[in-house]
Amino acid sequence: MEPLSKIPGGMRYYFGREARLRRAVETAAMSVFDGWGYEEIATPSVDYYALFERGMGHVEARRAFRFADTDGRLLALRPDITSSVARAAATLFANAPRPLRFCYAASVFRQLPHSRAEWRRQGRQLGCELIGAGGADADIEVLAIVAEVLGRLGLAGSCRVTLNHVGVFNGVAEQLGLSPEAREEMRQLVDARDAGALAAFLKALGSHDARAERAARLLRLSGGREIPGAAKKLLSNAGSRATLDELEKLLSAVETLGFGEGFSVDLSDVSGLGYYTGLVFKVYVEGAGARVGGGGRYDDLTANFGRREPAVGFVLDLDALTEVLARRDFETENGADAPATIAGKDVTERFREARRRREQGERIKMD
Repeated sequence: MEPLSKIPGGMRYYFGREARLRRAVETAAMSVFDGWGYEEIATPSVDYYALFERGMGHVEARRAFRFADTDGRLLALRPDITSSVARAAATLFANAPRPLRFCYAASVFRQLPHSRAEWRRQGRQLGCELIGAGGADADIEVLAIVAEVLGRLGLAGSCRVTLNHVGVFNGVAEQLGLSPEAREEMRQLVDARDAGALAAFLKALGSHDARAERAARLLRLSGGREIPGAAKKLLSNAGSRATLDELEKLLSAVETLGFGEGFSVDLSDVSGLGYYTGLVFKVYVEGAGARVGGGGRYDDLTANFGRREPAVGFVLDLDALTEVLARRDFETENGADAPATIAGKDVTERFREARRRREQGERIKMD
């Protein structure tokens, strides 16, 4: 029996400066969401496991903490927010005017981490979901919000947002004539950046050498506005070329609007493509060991709950963000000065002084 002085692996306490910093980051992000007209939504911490299995997919959902309800139905601690928001859009808000704009700051619980780098089993997500709006304008709105949050946190000069589109990878798979199983195997190799294994995989397929080489070159492309044009030379099917046109226009709009300095294209960033249907992006910050957020377009998700409609959104990892910001000046810029000590012999005078200082917004501590 484990002593109660210990806590389960992947869980932890937050106290004092660190807890205060987390609150400041969350408040800053939520104020940006509110400024763009997004309404806060709070989803249940415990829900039916089937909801997440349908929303996230079988493999991802199995990472959840699961347990039986009193009626025998399988429940789960919430491993994901988007699935629950999508269900709400298709049911509770079925007759509400579109588009719907939701935002949230909520904890998620995952029993099995993706990797050793993601050791936490409880994390906190800050996110937005724009449901019922398709097209480039909705994608740009979400990217603008990401850029503003990062700017509000003082991270604009040390962040990188990589853009991709699922149609590019799908075009490569189609060009190579891959089965669903082979497609997933290649996606994992590309995501792992394992050039040697990818080359061996393509050779084993028996594909034409030139075609396989073009595919390998395509999936290594990353950079600025020149990347979509370079990729078009390597893809032959019309659908993929149209996808690249879309990506090129999006990046151009991002740069024209003035928040494109930290934005780039990375066609090799293919993790989680099965979930998305269009734009996909990842958020990286200098000093973080892994990405601090990501999102994209998921037009098929709400169909799992009875109504298909366009949707795009993202989440930021509060834990990863605060680890970076703890080494910077963000906290002191948000009113975390040391509290003034209120001392004196007379109790009444001490509390009168304390109330006066609190009315002026000062932090205090009674002696």
